[in-house]
Amino acid sequence: MEQIESLQRLAEQFGRLQGVGKKSAMRMAFATLSLDADAAEEFASAIIEAKQKIHECPICANLTDRELCFVCEDETRDRSLICVVEDVKAVMSIEKVREFRGVYHVLGGTISPINGITPDKIRIPELVVRVGEENVREVIVATNPTPDGEVTAMYIARALKPLGVKVTRLAYGVPVGSDLEYADEVTLGRALEGRQDV
Repeated sequence: MEQIESLQRLAEQFGRLQGVGKKSAMRMAFATLSLDADAAEEFASAIIEAKQKIHECPICANLTDRELCFVCEDETRDRSLICVVEDVKAVMSIEKVREFRGVYHVLGGTISPINGITPDKIRIPELVVRVGEENVREVIVATNPTPDGEVTAMYIARALKPLGVKVTRLAYGVPVGSDLEYADEVTLGRALEGRQDV
């Protein structure tokens, strides 16, 4: 069967998205083709608008389409309590729990010597500066309970020790080897409550 070049190109673009395999990419391409012209235009426009407007918050690196993210903008949040997470998806998961009233610091990954990711390649230096400049009483390290997440948590604890700030780790209501984004609200809530010193 002859290839339809524009369909292949569309599927290839979907395939460039993280976690999307060839079959899923082709299904998404067919689903896009089933949209009427107005819906397809709206879909394309939403992608372009998101790319143009969404950027990292200059304080915590959460995503926003305003000057600051919704957390940093909120005057009622406790700025003396910082929750350190790997990515924006973890912020969204913790926010669903509605129990955490502090602020965040998004690392943008974890230390991974095998993959050449050293502490300076994620936002650990910015965290140290932030804790040193602001009146922070506690840093909750909420990296995923994976080997790289554990290494990152230990590194952060050592880096912050000279600043005299309390560093805690989420309790293990979150199963080892899993990602925070897949944890339910009750499990995450208990993990936040039962956090321990690092």
